Amino acid sequence: MMNEYAQRVLDIRKAQAPWEAEYLQSVTEVFESIGSVIESDPRLEKNKILERITVPERIVSFQVPWVDDNGEIQVNTGYRVQFNSAIGPYKGGLRFHPTVNLSVLKFLGFEQMFKNALTTLPMGGGKGGSDFSPKGKSDREIMSFCRSFMTELFRHIGPDTDVPAGDIGVGAREIGFLFGQYKRLANQFHGVLTGKGLGWGGSLVRSEATGFGAMYFVQHMLALKNQDIAGKRVAISGFGNVAWGAALKATQLGAKVITISGPDGYILDEDGLDYDKVAYMLDLRSSGRDIVAPYAEKFKSGKFFAGKKPWEVETDIAMPCAIQNELSGEDAKQLVANKVQLVAEVSNMGCRPEAIACFQENGINFAPGKAVNAGGVATSGLEMTQNAGHLYWTAEEVDTKLRGIMTGIHEACVQNGKQADGTINYVAGANIAGFRKVAEAMIAQGV
Repeated sequence: MMNEYAQRVLDIRKAQAPWEAEYLQSVTEVFESIGSVIESDPRLEKNKILERITVPERIVSFQVPWVDDNGEIQVNTGYRVQFNSAIGPYKGGLRFHPTVNLSVLKFLGFEQMFKNALTTLPMGGGKGGSDFSPKGKSDREIMSFCRSFMTELFRHIGPDTDVPAGDIGVGAREIGFLFGQYKRLANQFHGVLTGKGLGWGGSLVRSEATGFGAMYFVQHMLALKNQDIAGKRVAISGFGNVAWGAALKATQLGAKVITISGPDGYILDEDGLDYDKVAYMLDLRSSGRDIVAPYAEKFKSGKFFAGKKPWEVETDIAMPCAIQNELSGEDAKQLVANKVQLVAEVSNMGCRPEAIACFQENGINFAPGKAVNAGGVATSGLEMTQNAGHLYWTAEEVDTKLRGIMTGIHEACVQNGKQADGTINYVAGANIAGFRKVAEAMIAQGV
């Protein structure tokens, strides 16, 4: 049962904004995990940590007018949710997608706060974006939007204040346009965005980092059970940067990646993805069509299942890599019936609460996104360090540091999530480790 203090604060947040479903879901998950911490530390309630940690320090919303290729004025809404700066400047991605709203961004910012704490790097939590979709837009239209978006955002960010990155809908092209406008307005070359081009302040391994880090985390989960990833069947959802990085690293480690997916359905390739097939994921993504069906036309080993999700296949490891709440309770039951051994969220809050409960009740090794996908923001933090020191590290140096960070995150989850029967509750471990670090900093800094 949830701690009484935590339940009281959660009830207040639910009464204030019952429509913020994603945000309330993320708060509920954390609060359900930290009961023992609250009960053992009266300072938390005395200092109103739960009340303070669930309200962003600042929310900025603004209009983003831009002109399309037909000369018509379009208007979108932009946001930046600066959630918590107790351990460092706000850090978190920008998402350009029609589903963006305050509930989604508050959930992402809340998760980001604890994820960043797990990396041990000095980064607070934030998130932002717009309901703008780059899909089907020309480069000129995207540049027009990005310039307008940054014209307002630039006054709220900075290398020691808030350092955004990319997320869904914000890749190298968008980061370039955003950075160009920031530099123009601020008249300074700051490391104010991460995910930059390699020739102007970016870091090697950043594009792959979320997927690479996820596979390193999965390796540690398997090692605890004296297992190796080589030869394991891996089902992945999505086909963007995150899924691509995970597929590439899994293939390098000897696993067999058998699925990718998109809004149109999923691909099953029983031969597994080789390097040519993984490389083709980049072509799919750059096409702007947001579909995976062409994979089956190019590679005869691939079968396309329209309108379905990959969680119906028999697999050893399932890794949701697309978007929040993509894996339902029914999907979880199907995976359990097919004897899945391990589930690792790579998308933020990729599994519904009932799916997580299903995995845990059936003894399936499950780890949450805030731990598994932290390699992306960790490498963004490494990019910030390189920018601040005017340094440029090799791919090997960055990858070595990324491995070390993911090892530390896994150790923190194990230390804080170990149960009486010797099993590891990775959800509790990640939430407790991240919460403790942020809460201690908040108490130390006063009200």
